[in-house]
Amino acid sequence: MIALDLWAWAALGLAAVTIGISKTALPGGSILAIALFAAVLPARTSTAAMLLLLMVGDVFALIAYRRHAHWPTLLRLAPAVVAGLIAGFAFLALAGDGIVRRAIGVILLVMIAITLWRRRRQERADGVDAPRGGILLSSTYGTLGGFTTMVANAGGPVMSMYFLATRTPVQVFLGTSAWFFAIINVVKVPFLAGLGLFPGTVLLMDAVLAPLVVVGALVGLAVARRLDQRLFDRIVIALTIAGALYLLF
Repeated sequence: MIALDLWAWAALGLAAVTIGISKTALPGGSILAIALFAAVLPARTSTAAMLLLLMVGDVFALIAYRRHAHWPTLLRLAPAVVAGLIAGFAFLALAGDGIVRRAIGVILLVMIAITLWRRRRQERADGVDAPRGGILLSSTYGTLGGFTTMVANAGGPVMSMYFLATRTPVQVFLGTSAWFFAIINVVKVPFLAGLGLFPGTVLLMDAVLAPLVVVGALVGLAVARRLDQRLFDRIVIALTIAGALYLLF
């Protein structure tokens, strides 16, 4: 087991609960968990350890929302996401931790600004709330989502901005996100394993924290039923901005 102080275990426990909640109620909310893991563990170790816990949360997200996924959206994103994953793997292997964090922070802030600007322009143009999107939008967000999720498990906020930009309803948002990250997280395992990031100590630590992810997932399911679309959008944007500022500064 990795030797950690009591406060560090408390931080990781809170992060594990947050992961569960983010998977079943607040996509993008895992940015808090990313910050906590990065504060306690070395950057690469935190990425690997968190990935396995995210996969536990994926199981509950799929159980709850698997029928609400919009598969045309997933297929449209797939080529760009693969390109982003490959770029992220190369960047993770070559860049230092400080550069990685700042790069992701800048990307998230730019995506938030573009998303809010695009939504305001649509509202002024025709006031239509139907989901929108095109090849350029899906390629941009897909590439950045693949890149950030490979580098720091931070793809959640990027993809949340995509789903908000296309005005995806809450249930479809959650269902499509559930399948997206369940697939992507499985794909990431051999990449990180190839870098030697899954030693026995990490696996044992995750075994201790996994039950807290389950608790968070169950809490998230209860919370999600009470969220309306406007409140949901605002919470996701606020969490994304907070996470981006943390990574940047």
